[in-house]
Amino acid sequence: MASKQMVYFFGDGKADGNAGMKEILGGKGANLAEMNRIGVPVPAGFTISTEVCKLFEKTDVQAPKWLVSEVYTNLKLVEKAMGAVFGDAKNPLLVSVRSGARDSMPGMMDTILNLGLNDQTVEALAARTGNARFAWDSYRRFVSMYGDVVMGMPEDHKTHRDPFEVLIEAKKEQRKVKFDNELTAADLKDLVKQFKAAIRKATGKAFPDDPRAQLWGAIKAVFDSWHNRRAYEYRKMNSIPHEWGTAVNVQSMVYGNMGDNSGTGVAFTRDPATGERVFFGEYLINAQGEDVVAGVRTPLPISQLDKDMPKVYAQLTAIYQKLEKHYRDMQDLEFTVQEGKLWMLQTRNGKRTGFAAINIAVDMVREGLINPREALLRLKADQLNQILQPIFDLKDKKKAVAEGRLLAKGLNAGPGAACGRIAFTPERAMELAQKDKVVLTRVETSPEDIAGMQAAVGILTARGGATSHAALVARQMGKVCVAGCGALDIDYVAGTMKVKGFTLKEGDWLSIDGTTGEVIAGAVATSDSEVIQALLPNPKLSKPEQKKLMAAASKGRVYQNYLQIMSWADQYRRLKVRTNADQPDQAQSAVAFGAEGIGLCRTEHMFFGEGSNNEKISAVREMILSGSVAGRKAALKKLLPMQRKDFEGIFLAMGERPVTIRTLDPPLHEFLPNDEASQKEIGERMGLSVEQVKAKVNALHESNPMLGHRGCRLGITYPEITEMQARAIFEAAATVAAKGVKVHPEVMIPLVGHKSELVDQAGRVRAIAEEIVGKAKVKFPYLIGTMIEVPRAALTAGEIAMVAEFFSFGTNDLTQMGMGISRDDAGVFLKDYAERGVLEYNPFETLDTVGIGRLMQIACDDGRAARPGIKLGICGEHGGDPASIEFCNQLGLNYVSCSPFRVPIARLAAAIAELKQNPPAKKAPAKKAVAKKAPAKSVAKKVAPKTTKPVANKVPVKKAK
Repeated sequence: MASKQMVYFFGDGKADGNAGMKEILGGKGANLAEMNRIGVPVPAGFTISTEVCKLFEKTDVQAPKWLVSEVYTNLKLVEKAMGAVFGDAKNPLLVSVRSGARDSMPGMMDTILNLGLNDQTVEALAARTGNARFAWDSYRRFVSMYGDVVMGMPEDHKTHRDPFEVLIEAKKEQRKVKFDNELTAADLKDLVKQFKAAIRKATGKAFPDDPRAQLWGAIKAVFDSWHNRRAYEYRKMNSIPHEWGTAVNVQSMVYGNMGDNSGTGVAFTRDPATGERVFFGEYLINAQGEDVVAGVRTPLPISQLDKDMPKVYAQLTAIYQKLEKHYRDMQDLEFTVQEGKLWMLQTRNGKRTGFAAINIAVDMVREGLINPREALLRLKADQLNQILQPIFDLKDKKKAVAEGRLLAKGLNAGPGAACGRIAFTPERAMELAQKDKVVLTRVETSPEDIAGMQAAVGILTARGGATSHAALVARQMGKVCVAGCGALDIDYVAGTMKVKGFTLKEGDWLSIDGTTGEVIAGAVATSDSEVIQALLPNPKLSKPEQKKLMAAASKGRVYQNYLQIMSWADQYRRLKVRTNADQPDQAQSAVAFGAEGIGLCRTEHMFFGEGSNNEKISAVREMILSGSVAGRKAALKKLLPMQRKDFEGIFLAMGERPVTIRTLDPPLHEFLPNDEASQKEIGERMGLSVEQVKAKVNALHESNPMLGHRGCRLGITYPEITEMQARAIFEAAATVAAKGVKVHPEVMIPLVGHKSELVDQAGRVRAIAEEIVGKAKVKFPYLIGTMIEVPRAALTAGEIAMVAEFFSFGTNDLTQMGMGISRDDAGVFLKDYAERGVLEYNPFETLDTVGIGRLMQIACDDGRAARPGIKLGICGEHGGDPASIEFCNQLGLNYVSCSPFRVPIARLAAAIAELKQNPPAKKAPAKKAVAKKAPAKSVAKKVAPKTTKPVANKVPVKKAK
């Protein structure tokens, strides 16, 4: 016997659960209970808890007696509420069996409708409704769903299509009709017979007639669907923990396929693509809900319902307004109209594009529904990436239309511009995406296509509406999507798409505009997004044209709402956000995006900034090939003014913001040419033969260069390199400071593992800094610190902090050395690791907070103990990853540093992290709390909250004090 309640009833305006019980009831079950509580018409049913999910993980498991008892007790309550009896031969109760995870996973798990039908109850249903066609239509739907989901009916091996759809198409062709609803009751009765025969032939099992056996088969199958491949992939993509499990909802059937006074639909309380405050959705007359979401028929816009069923539309309008106000968020609704009576089947917070998420968040604050904190917490930082992506270039698009390449127009289901090669299957999409961008082009998508949808830049379907599976999932993924483009004739067998006299093959280029719904043959050029146009001048335009374009873009709704979100983010975040930039133009872009400094300036990148034959790289090569200290110094003397000029440009671009400059890091062989022509050229310049140059290249070869002669080791072997770079940095700083700019240079020594290494290098830098600052007309502060990227440095950080004035975690190398995985070679096996659950995420994309995080925690604690107030940051690629930023906030770092275009994302991620870690009720207003906040302690044992990407083997954590 279960020690606590595992099955929860809802119906007749009563419910055992409520909206706050999503962990137990799943999102669907919790909201069905809540709708009952607030007076919304919901068919009665019950929810089996997520805690039961684990009981069904074994293949041949039988439901325990206590669960059987609870289910049948609640089934009796449903029978009483609905006035029908499950399995009764005269007045049968029919039910749906649906999944319900705590976070919505649309279409990823399984559903069975019309359960309880057999050869006797179908006749009772026909007699009771006076509609034999409806009864047999419901029966054939049930048999196909049950055969697929529970009995594992395989697809047709010839056409790679659903075998039941193949039989339906054959029947329609035989009867010379176009639509399913034109088939007669006799046709449908024959299809049921064909379906059952096909199931027996394919599976060797007879279709079950006992409704109770059907019920338990469906319950187990829906629990099992939590573990299917598409659900697993979806959870990985959306950071949903695999251990959560799903609930199962058993609910009374209501029917939208009982004639022209019945129907079904899906609607959103706002436009999920744009966020516009309009009632948005679609419906079908005389249909069941799966017809809308599956995209089998292209539905009507929800506004048309006002004409078809004005009373129902008025009631639906009142309900959607009530639900949005109650939940204080955009709702995604499913409804059915049965012979003029409206029933609500589901409400949930609607999936939306990044565009819509930002617009809705800002609008709801303005409407007084939520406050700015809630607005930020409803966003995912990576959603900002969508509004930074390119759009189609207007001139090139007009040219394509003028050339007759506009093929068709579908529904604008996911805004943006996508251009790629056509792929007709998810498998081909994943394959082609390894080399080029891909547009997944399907008659209609299904949940099985999830991996291909993820691989594609855009999704195009011939069938389905703006609330179909393709549109719904594309919006959540941030993919460009055009749905329901009925003019397309897609032939999977031939591998072609025909439209408007064109025949396109798999691999051909195609462009889709998810904002307008247009489909264009060939590639169309793109231009910057509205936000980029407002922030960054277009170098292709004259200054007057740049000014005009930026002024126009800055007035747009997207940009204005972007500014508002960034303003709120800056108000609540504690972490500073810097950028990784190596050139003045990169620095300027980062400042436009809100960067508060440079966290990593890689000096070696400057050498290649002007092509392989520029004077900088030539001087570097001369220095490497010199056989004496004097020769190296002579070459470095040539390089000094060039390096100084680069640093001046960066200091000017950053103004009074701090600039962290890393001294030379890569092994020297990376700077030497491998081709004979370049080797001959540098040899002639230095009076060396090609053989001598080759000999030097071979001499510098290392078996494991990433662990070889690089970083501070170069500076120790060749101190003149460090001294030249230090001179260039501080002379540049002095020059810019003399112009009235309050410069803040920070010199970072890479790859330190021993305190003595830093003592050597910091001493040389400081001697030159003091010399130049002493002579400078204007004094300026500076810092000397190190990267923590060697595990030994993290473990001896207390000693190193006695010399270093700041630490910056180089988490790319720290992960590589700490985990013993080469980031350049790991692609061979990391995919297998992910497939088998060995590592859930690529540790070079999202920090391993348990292992590498522990090293970081030790370094933070020991560094602060040795040098109170030491500045701590991160400059590895993880500095732009929202889940890693959340961990950095828990560690109490001062800043994160990322690429310029990730700066807005990092700013928002830092705000979300701070609001999660320190909810408003538990602390003073954000800005005041920062100054009084004590350093974080023991955070390496923490995990990022469950809304962020989980890292394999994380452990529970304590709250930072």
